Amino acid sequence: MWDDLKRLGGIAAERRIEDLFENGSRAGEFSLNAAGLLFDYSKTQLDEQIRAALVRLAQDADVEARRDAMFAGAPINETEGRAVLHTALRNLDGGPVMVDGTDVMPEVLGTLDRMAALADEVRASDVTDVVNIGIGGSDLGPAMAYRALSPYRDGPRCHFVSNVDGADIADVLRGLDPQTTLFVVASKTFTTIETMTNARTAKAWLDDRGVSSAERFVALSSNRAKAAEWGIPESRTFGFADWVGGRYSMWGPIGLSLMIAIGPQAFRAFLRGGQEMDRHFLAAPLHQNMPVLLALVGMWHNQVLGHATRAVLPYDNRLARLPAYLQQLEMESNGKGVSMDGADLRCESGPVVWGEPGTNGQHAFYQLIHQGTRVVPCEFMVAATGHEPELRHHHDLLVANCLAQSEALMKGRSLEEAREIMRAKGLEGDELERQARHRVFPGNRPSTTLVYPQLTPEVLGKIVALYEHRVFVEGVILDINSFDQWGVELGKELATALGPIVSGEASAEGKDGSTRQLVDYVLLYRT
Repeated sequence: MWDDLKRLGGIAAERRIEDLFENGSRAGEFSLNAAGLLFDYSKTQLDEQIRAALVRLAQDADVEARRDAMFAGAPINETEGRAVLHTALRNLDGGPVMVDGTDVMPEVLGTLDRMAALADEVRASDVTDVVNIGIGGSDLGPAMAYRALSPYRDGPRCHFVSNVDGADIADVLRGLDPQTTLFVVASKTFTTIETMTNARTAKAWLDDRGVSSAERFVALSSNRAKAAEWGIPESRTFGFADWVGGRYSMWGPIGLSLMIAIGPQAFRAFLRGGQEMDRHFLAAPLHQNMPVLLALVGMWHNQVLGHATRAVLPYDNRLARLPAYLQQLEMESNGKGVSMDGADLRCESGPVVWGEPGTNGQHAFYQLIHQGTRVVPCEFMVAATGHEPELRHHHDLLVANCLAQSEALMKGRSLEEAREIMRAKGLEGDELERQARHRVFPGNRPSTTLVYPQLTPEVLGKIVALYEHRVFVEGVILDINSFDQWGVELGKELATALGPIVSGEASAEGKDGSTRQLVDYVLLYRT
């Protein structure tokens, strides 16, 4: 099947995307409206034959059976022997979810109720600031969503600390009042070195100011014993099962800071948005399934055409952290080199995911996207309406820019068109030719666009779930486990060994020459 797709890729490379629109119905035929979102993938090289081949690829990989197994609680995370059930955290009214013969929904819903009770308590108290201390999925998700849903924030201010660099927590603590600050420590094991280092610093900050830390901490952890050692009562400890991976966890206790900020009702709307996308993913046939099509278009660009990166470009300033969130979601999930059976992958794994919000990016890296030598498939997203009706002209300009960029990427500008522009400026001869060549845009560069009504809690839930399922589909087709992350382990192990060396308590003997030189330099300038 890959060979067939490569052959079709060679044929597609000989034509221009713009020419496909000679079919007047192309836009409608190569777009999908589901769960209130519009996904337009018509500005790509896909035609009916290519789309059919991609759908067959998904069928051959048994995506539907694997999807059903995930929702049914089967241990599809085979390297760790675990179920993958972050979807259960947003299953507000979908019935039982069984794991090893036990319905997990009573515990899930009970934890959600406990979270809501604490959120209401905090929101009604004198707490003015909440500091979420986590890293990776315990930070990126809630930090992204907190910014995204700022129009709905009516609770305490939230701050997010993740980096072990002391500057991170120092900058956050500066100006906060220890009497009105609550710390939320998010670590499933309560042993994550970066998180616990920052948590100890926060505890010392409170102790130094005579404030009881036991009253100012909440634990998001399944290690209740460790939390208890910190003096955090069970009523303020929220655990979650091992079938919830870190980068998929903000639907549950890891989302507590978001719930405190926007309130339990809005948080439930966020969950319901995710649940609606789940239902679409479960019910829609592959060729009309938005997560499946999003995945297949991405695989066409990466695995078939060989485009190594993907730009995520939200024309929504409040989604400024979404590209970073999706970096972890995709690159930690599908950045693997072996298949489920341990054999080397037969094709490339996931792409490099990056991006920034529009229109800022237009004055930064869009130059490379338009005229650089590498093709960068782009994923635009934009709301039909903003939250500031008094600034409607701003939003109209934002949407116009978003649509213009995808049009420009597709159409480009020919050398003859550039020559005409230079002639109109009075240039001629060699100078006309030289200046014209600088103004050529090759075009024929693919993009997709996701349009949503407005960035509400429900819509954000749909978008996040859409991308989660997209990553799952890609992983199934690649035959990799999207739910482990062994690639983060080696660096952690080496950092633990290097700690005493960097602090000057141990010798760097046995380390490579580069590492010894770098340590020597650090120690030389250590004050």
